[in-house]
Amino acid sequence: MGVVAVGVLAPAGAFAAPTSAPALSATHTDAVQQGLNALLRSDDPPPAALASVQGRGGWEGRGRSYTAGVGDLATGSKVPRDGQVRIGSNTKTFTAVVVLQLVGEGKIRLDASVDTYLRGVVRGEGIDGRDITVRQLLQQTSGLPNYSNYLGDDVRYYQPRELLDLALQHKARFDPGKKWEYSNTNYVLAGLIVEEVTGRSLAEEMDRRIIKRIGLRHTYFPAPGDAAIRGPHPKGYYRESARGPLRDITEIDPSWGWAAGQLISTNSDLNRFYTALLGGRLLPEAQLAQMRADTLPADETFGPGARYGLGLVSKPLPCGDGGLYWGHGGSFPGYETRGGATDDGRAANVAVTMQLSDAASRARVDHVVETALCR
Repeated sequence: MGVVAVGVLAPAGAFAAPTSAPALSATHTDAVQQGLNALLRSDDPPPAALASVQGRGGWEGRGRSYTAGVGDLATGSKVPRDGQVRIGSNTKTFTAVVVLQLVGEGKIRLDASVDTYLRGVVRGEGIDGRDITVRQLLQQTSGLPNYSNYLGDDVRYYQPRELLDLALQHKARFDPGKKWEYSNTNYVLAGLIVEEVTGRSLAEEMDRRIIKRIGLRHTYFPAPGDAAIRGPHPKGYYRESARGPLRDITEIDPSWGWAAGQLISTNSDLNRFYTALLGGRLLPEAQLAQMRADTLPADETFGPGARYGLGLVSKPLPCGDGGLYWGHGGSFPGYETRGGATDDGRAANVAVTMQLSDAASRARVDHVVETALCR
């Protein structure tokens, strides 16, 4: 779900942080912890799993965090509670929010062509930026090839334009608007449009417009050359082959993910972000409605019943009245994050310390998320 790369080793702060409180029942606590423990007993288990859960009450509500497993295989150290992880394609939702804020300010038009903002930049075989709209970038309907399919094992610092140029060496997947297909290239272009329109870096805009605005204390966009994770974190691991040994891949240049997958955060910060977003604290009503409207089927990438809007994914809940939760999820070498929030303020995010490579593994993590949201 929300993969940055598949099959390649490509990566207003006045509000109180969530704290432990008796808002969640003991049964709930047991179910979430048991779910994490079960992940570690599964086939090809990750070294560690972390979760943060928030009950009803919205983004200012209180929550709990959980851990299971080992934070560092070399030392046997504990998993830091609510530790930082690379959140991969959750970054896309942040990028989409910045774009939609600029739409609300009249600086970007969703149905304007990419060429309106990046004149002459997007050209290739069957590719013309005059025929692709900003909306199609955010909705993953542009037909642009996915640059991360062509990175191979070349892990180094990439400029965003290098990533785009790599994609443009390949022909279009389909005509714009004709179908839905996940491509990280869409969000690299969205990030470049943000920079062109604002005259500031995408990292600055995310920090100013989202991270500081809602008090995400453990979320940041790594600076060029910053391969480490700043705060307490579990080590992330990578397996070269199906039965090969796990190796520590925690320190990696994440620039190849950029607007599509570079952020570092925690599960509780993701809960805060998604509940703030759904609660209307980041976007005007019209832009939030656009983000959630006209969703398209995305089952193959995100699982049964998933639908993709403008950088936001809806998934059905297997309980109650058949409601939805909204999020995105992310996959990055060393880490996998899955989760989201409901309209009534429930939120749950789960991270494991290994990039998951098959639908069954991702479904097991989804099950923990759904268990948390359904109780």
